[in-house]
Amino acid sequence: MLKEFKAFVMRGNVLDLATAVIIGGAFGKIIGSLVNDIIMPLIGLLMGGVNFSELSTTVGAAVIKWGVFIQTTIDFIIIAFVVFLIIKAANNMKKEAPAPAPAEPTTKECPKCFSTISIKATRCPNCTSEIK
Repeated sequence: MLKEFKAFVMRGNVLDLATAVIIGGAFGKIIGSLVNDIIMPLIGLLMGGVNFSELSTTVGAAVIKWGVFIQTTIDFIIIAFVVFLIIKAANNMKKEAPAPAPAEPTTKECPKCFSTISIKATRCPNCTSEIK
């Protein structure tokens, strides 16, 4: 069983996925810092010094932190937009494969009987007329 697990882990797609998760986590921290430390303070300043992380409502004993929700939503929108831009740039960098050249025809039509014959034929096998 250990041998099968080692073979599973060493497959290329598992290592690629693990790398993507690690890089994605680090990227998420960078974007989180961008939103929390740069964008949200500027938005709060434009809205009269509001700190979104402190906005909340109390219902009974429950504290509803709707400011944190707004901050997290903005965080998600920025991450989604950056990922969109990265994917769009990667797709633009891919070269489109040239279309394959059309295949040479192998048949033609007899001008007398209109049957399909070989392109190399000099006489129609159906009506026996000579083909130029």
